[in-house]
Amino acid sequence: MEISVVIPTWNRADLVHRAIKSVINQTLAAAEVIVVDDGSVDNTKERVARDFPEAVVLTQTNQGVSAARNHGVRMATGEWIALLDSDDEWLPGKLAAQAKLLSLRTNLEVCHTDELWIRDGRRINPKQKHSKPEGWIFDSCLPLCCVSPSSILMRRSVFDKVGYFDETLPACEDYDMWLRVFCEYEVGLVESAMLIKYGGHRDQLSRRYWGMDRFRVRALEKILQSGRLDQRQIQACIDTLDQKCNVLVSGFEKRGKHEEANQYREIKDKWCSTAHKC
Repeated sequence: MEISVVIPTWNRADLVHRAIKSVINQTLAAAEVIVVDDGSVDNTKERVARDFPEAVVLTQTNQGVSAARNHGVRMATGEWIALLDSDDEWLPGKLAAQAKLLSLRTNLEVCHTDELWIRDGRRINPKQKHSKPEGWIFDSCLPLCCVSPSSILMRRSVFDKVGYFDETLPACEDYDMWLRVFCEYEVGLVESAMLIKYGGHRDQLSRRYWGMDRFRVRALEKILQSGRLDQRQIQACIDTLDQKCNVLVSGFEKRGKHEEANQYREIKDKWCSTAHKC
């Protein structure tokens, strides 16, 4: 199994060092490690080139994490693609555990793993809603992003079928991607935690943007317009869109932003009238 690992990074010289080292320490070696420097102004590129000469370092002007991931995936040569965010870390058996699962379940094109969460240096326990699903998980992906990009391993042909990360979305690009993937593909799960996700640092997207459901609503509209969904999936999407629009309307009204609130009322009404409910 030839696995290409793609690590996007921006101004994270120290953090990306940890991420790359966790790839180098895998018990199953990756065929290549691609680091995409998304226009960093620190010494990321120089440190990676110095400390990890085995890694391929690609550079681009600052275009965001989606563009960086997409660039890395397009340049990858492996049949399988593993993504790793530069602030996360794999445990040593991550790729081996996924390769074993895929060898046993040869129908699968996609798999992910459970994970550990560290926030502000302390271990925290995810809530029940964050439990990692397996099988046909499209419905589980509707409320929130339930698959971490850093845990994913999937055949590169999946990108050819469903497309790449949406570079116009400033956040929730993974939510958008997984809707497209999991309406088409079954997912396998390594039930052991093979990934450490670190939170609490200042440059996390979830801290940068208020109202993340704005981007999820855009993703829901995209998948509804795609023609990929069956009738049951369409209804599940509209039900979720209805709920998220209600939350956004309430939030905008509290902030006195009546024009924005009306925008989401109109989106809700459009799709609910299509479904003849809500």
